[in-house]
Amino acid sequence: MLLYNSTVSGNCYKVRLLLAHLGIAYETRELSVVDRSNRRQVLGDLNPSLRVPTLVLDDGRPLGESNAILWYLGDGTRFVPQDRYQRGQVLQWMFFEQYEVEPSLAVVRFWLAYSGTPENLSSTRRDELVQSGNRALAALERHLEAREWLVGAGMTIADISLHAYTHVAHEGGFDLAPYPAMRRWIDRVAAEPGHVPIDA
Repeated sequence: MLLYNSTVSGNCYKVRLLLAHLGIAYETRELSVVDRSNRRQVLGDLNPSLRVPTLVLDDGRPLGESNAILWYLGDGTRFVPQDRYQRGQVLQWMFFEQYEVEPSLAVVRFWLAYSGTPENLSSTRRDELVQSGNRALAALERHLEAREWLVGAGMTIADISLHAYTHVAHEGGFDLAPYPAMRRWIDRVAAEPGHVPIDA
């Protein structure tokens, strides 16, 4: 398999992390998250959104969108529950990740740590994103106060999906001190056998 990847992207990290847990060999081709001038040339026939991650299977079929890739790779493994309701819960948290976490935590992190032009993020917009991100983190905290994992009794692709940007939230200026249950969960994910860090 070939993964079109950016090392700093949390969305790409999700896929690499699951591939590591599954012991699946793959190759990567790095694309910049800042300079996107070659995206149409490289990904135009593979991913209509021209985004990374894009996974090309051994038979040449492409698949985009990080959480769709997680579902494809995880289905039939211990990372996707067999119970129908729990499968729905996994999807619930993965949609939450894309609608609530990624648009706030990932955007602030990108502008401040990786864009090269942090001054282009206005203080008003930054405050809005931080407020939105903290609402998402608070929702995660409430959910994790009485449980070790997001769904069921073990780590699922929902945990992998949400770990990607929450564990580097500090790079966007988010303070995780008010979220002890979430911090314990982040440590729990990182302690799982087969775990790899985002910069691996």
